[in-house]
Amino acid sequence: MIERVKTLAAFYLRIGRTYARWAPFLLLLGAIVFVPLGLIDAIAVHLDLRSVTVDNSVEVIAIITATLALAGTGLLGEVFYSGAVAVALTHPHEGKPPSLREIAVRLKYRRLIAVDLLYTLVVAVGLILFVVPGAAAFVWLGVAGPLVEIEGRSVRSAFARSLRLVRGRFWFVFWILVPVEVAGDGLSNLAATLAHNLLGNSLPAEWFSESVSNIILTPLYAVAAVLLMLDLAAEKDASAPAPHAEPAQA
Repeated sequence: MIERVKTLAAFYLRIGRTYARWAPFLLLLGAIVFVPLGLIDAIAVHLDLRSVTVDNSVEVIAIITATLALAGTGLLGEVFYSGAVAVALTHPHEGKPPSLREIAVRLKYRRLIAVDLLYTLVVAVGLILFVVPGAAAFVWLGVAGPLVEIEGRSVRSAFARSLRLVRGRFWFVFWILVPVEVAGDGLSNLAATLAHNLLGNSLPAEWFSESVSNIILTPLYAVAAVLLMLDLAAEKDASAPAPHAEPAQA
């Protein structure tokens, strides 16, 4: 038991060190991605839907179209960011962070989006049904995203590979991914509450809290998932590249 706690503590320390050493890249990339997305989300939250009538089909269609566009834009941004972290920690440039252009060209958008949508759907259905299946799916399939980018897997292959990697290490993965996700959600809600208390229930408050929480907290989960995937792959078949502990100095 003590050894397991030490192993978990060592991994959390590794996540923290990787985050700290890559912070300039992670936070700058987060600002580029999540500041505009935060504004889009804030505008969506503050849309006045009470004036929309069912009889006005044009307005209804416009609202549905706008909602789908906002959801798609947010998903694309999150996929881009998580994929960028996977690229940065494993790219072959001697630890030098890749350029945004290189990241944009390299990412496998369709596969990453498909994995993200299916993963979210499976977890959501599991949570709605009995909670436990949703939590189990969250863990078993938790490294599918990094597998798409780092190993070039297809959607089906990424999910199958994630199941194989997590087998025998379920509780270790559980105590990494679940606390990071729960803590991130909790801190995001706290940031939103503080922003609303200071700035009121306004568009700037929503934009500020959404942007800042995503910029600071999203990298933690992304780094944790990538490091987990690399370690599990190395344990199973020694096929994973070694992650860069820190970016190379110019």
